[in-house]
Amino acid sequence: MTELQRQTLRAALDCVIPPDDFLGAWEAGVGNYLALQFEGDLAPQMTFYLAGLDGLEAEAIARFGNHFFSLGPEDQNSILQSVESGAVNTSWTISPQKFFKLMVETAAEGYYSNPEQGGNIGEVSWTMTGFSKYGPV
Repeated sequence: MTELQRQTLRAALDCVIPPDDFLGAWEAGVGNYLALQFEGDLAPQMTFYLAGLDGLEAEAIARFGNHFFSLGPEDQNSILQSVESGAVNTSWTISPQKFFKLMVETAAEGYYSNPEQGGNIGEVSWTMTGFSKYGPV
């Protein structure tokens, strides 16, 4: 993964699970979770995922003349909505809709995962939802 792809991933994940009273996706370790998964179960999807990140970047340049990670939340979300519906302005080498679905699913997996899997740092999502591995909170 290039540095630009990592920055695009960080921005996109934080659009999916933005910070509020709790950590957003990136600070909660979703990037760490994905890195571990790309070495294991998601290894076959790595090329697909990277092509999707490249697609997000191409959309950002085509629409706004700037990197995806440099755009404001409204513009980033506008791009992601277009990707979700498949209404993209650039030529993608993969299905934009399938990429969006995979990104959202893996973001949720990482955010709500067992912290031993790299995400959910400090059990942030468990605290947010009132879940405890030791029983009801």
